[in-house]
Amino acid sequence: MTELQNELGLPIGAPLADWTPRPIPGGEPLTGRFCRVEPVEPEQHGRDLFEAFSADREGRIWTYLPYGPFHTPGSLQDWLVQVSLESDPRFHAIVDTASGKAAGVASYLNIKPSTGVIEVGHINYSPSLQRCPAATEAMFLMMRRVFSELGYRRYEWKCDALNARSRRAALRFGFRFEGVFRNATIYKGRNRDTAWYSIIDSEWPAIERAFSQWLAPTNFDSSGRQKSSLSSLVDRRAGSRFSPNVQGQNRT
Repeated sequence: MTELQNELGLPIGAPLADWTPRPIPGGEPLTGRFCRVEPVEPEQHGRDLFEAFSADREGRIWTYLPYGPFHTPGSLQDWLVQVSLESDPRFHAIVDTASGKAAGVASYLNIKPSTGVIEVGHINYSPSLQRCPAATEAMFLMMRRVFSELGYRRYEWKCDALNARSRRAALRFGFRFEGVFRNATIYKGRNRDTAWYSIIDSEWPAIERAFSQWLAPTNFDSSGRQKSSLSSLVDRRAGSRFSPNVQGQNRT
């Protein structure tokens, strides 16, 4: 690709003459085959979420989040009320289509309409949602809204660098590993080095096709087992996202 230069002969980025700020994500539900993603409503989702999260009796799912675990319905309800009033992060409940119950949460955050950058985070899947098609579909629905509907340029994923499960998930979903910000923040009285991942708009079409192929009914046998893994489809369509800097990541 030919390098662009300014009048001083210095290399510069590609022009974006037609760029306009992007809309902020709205509150319309996102509906798929396995799940529905909708803004958190404490009265509507609180009881289901407490029941679903309580199945994790050790509180393992809260380890890498700056809040929780919540040991009573009231404490979770209070937290849901608080986050439901915020516009950034914008929390969503993930409702399992089969049961009709909320089984997890995720949010858009660090929303920057002027530059077309947005992050997905605060992801917490209850045991009943983990490793289910609905868990993957929820991420796809949120990603599709950002790129296909709203026209953002960059979608970010950040997590504690010690959170191996989150790092595996980012790679599986097609995010590129960008590096680790050391001593990035403090939460629950401990240090956090933050691992950064992203997808940009030019990568999205191939990743969207991979997700669509994985979610297709023909990719599941009569017992609901996948025939092709998402990571293999992403790698085949978009090029390998595996980073040698992240060890021990067995993607599925």
